[in-house]
Amino acid sequence: MKVVKFGGSSLASGAQFQKVIEIINADPDRRVVVVSAPGKRNDADTKVTDLLIKYAKHPDRKTIVEEIWARYQEIADFFQVPAELLQPLKSELENLPQQNYSNSDFLLAAFKAHGEKINAQLLTIILQEQNKPAEFFDPEKSGLIVTNNPHDAHVLPQTYDRLADFQNPNKILVVPGFYGRSEDGEIATFSRGGSDITGAIMAKGLHADLYENFTDVDAVFAVNPQLVKNPIPIKLMTYRELRELSYTGFSVFHDEALIPTIEAQIPINVKNTNHPDLPGTLVVPEKDFKPQHTITGVASSKHFSALYLHRYMLNKEVGFTLKLLEIFYKYNISYEHMPSGIDDLTVIFDQNQFNGDLREQMCEEIRATLGPDRLEWIDDYAIIMVVGEGMRNKIGVLKRIVDPLAQANIGIHMINQGASRISIMLGTKQADASTAVKKIYQQFFESKE
Repeated sequence: MKVVKFGGSSLASGAQFQKVIEIINADPDRRVVVVSAPGKRNDADTKVTDLLIKYAKHPDRKTIVEEIWARYQEIADFFQVPAELLQPLKSELENLPQQNYSNSDFLLAAFKAHGEKINAQLLTIILQEQNKPAEFFDPEKSGLIVTNNPHDAHVLPQTYDRLADFQNPNKILVVPGFYGRSEDGEIATFSRGGSDITGAIMAKGLHADLYENFTDVDAVFAVNPQLVKNPIPIKLMTYRELRELSYTGFSVFHDEALIPTIEAQIPINVKNTNHPDLPGTLVVPEKDFKPQHTITGVASSKHFSALYLHRYMLNKEVGFTLKLLEIFYKYNISYEHMPSGIDDLTVIFDQNQFNGDLREQMCEEIRATLGPDRLEWIDDYAIIMVVGEGMRNKIGVLKRIVDPLAQANIGIHMINQGASRISIMLGTKQADASTAVKKIYQQFFESKE
């Protein structure tokens, strides 16, 4: 049995819906279908999720409701769905402001989730009208239980026990992605793009043989196609390679969605809805994996900041790092990396956690508590990840990475290699990140190994 997930671009219009239905019909093993909300039909279009966010903030604005419903109506008209079958869906959308919510965060979560919910209901109706044995899976009623975080929920273990009851080889189960029901009975969503997570949860809970993730690209590429023209597609890669690359910019697949599939050891096939016959990228466990290249891919991200601390004899001071971490805990701040020397310590953060006041308050407390000789906040920070299972047994990989950067006069602020030896992390200025990625790609894929 296969679980198949379709992204927003795959479900943006009636014509795209038709492609999805053809993909479902082409393989009888595709029994569970996870859907996103309708995405953009063109560059000037607006995603339905973004329209729902506007609706949540202005629930009395009738024009927004009409604009949202027009997206679904257009799809329904493509398949000539009778109006009486659509009316319950439209009423559900219109009645959202009248429902009870415990606070404004859960209200927003419920509004956002209905992009996926109505889309899944609509696909179910269309399949049933075509005499397909389709059934809508309602996460609120069917036991997809998540934590009480309205916009960053995580699945709870009891979900998997409940999902086992929904195995049915004679039906196509249509599942809305992106959300579940909290322990308090509220709708809570995963982080943005979380339909990937729903697909992985369903794959694990229903013991799927394969999780197919359909998007709008032919494969996962060794580098961002916006940086390098016609980059090499990755035919086969491991979970941890994709996890490392997702961390810094490989946005094809939500990195958190890997966890359920890793736990269940279910392969993932990333494919293109518009070219479903292409092989795509197969993501597999590390066991028995044989890498084809030294590195599998290189990516960068610019949403980082760094805190630099200098204090003489820092390596001899017991408890310095503990006090620093206690301050981070007080301000509810997580850190990404902490490279250090004998007198220096750099802490790298996801800068999305901060506003100016929070950062300043935290830094002032660090000064008062730890008394560093020097404290510097660095906003101009990017991280580059070079990833590949083939790096583990190769000598001289770091030299091959660093040499082209030196030739391009790109300074490296930090180098870090994990214990697994399948990734090397570099810190650079943000302005240098894209050039660095291109130079590393050229070194490993456009020159002779």
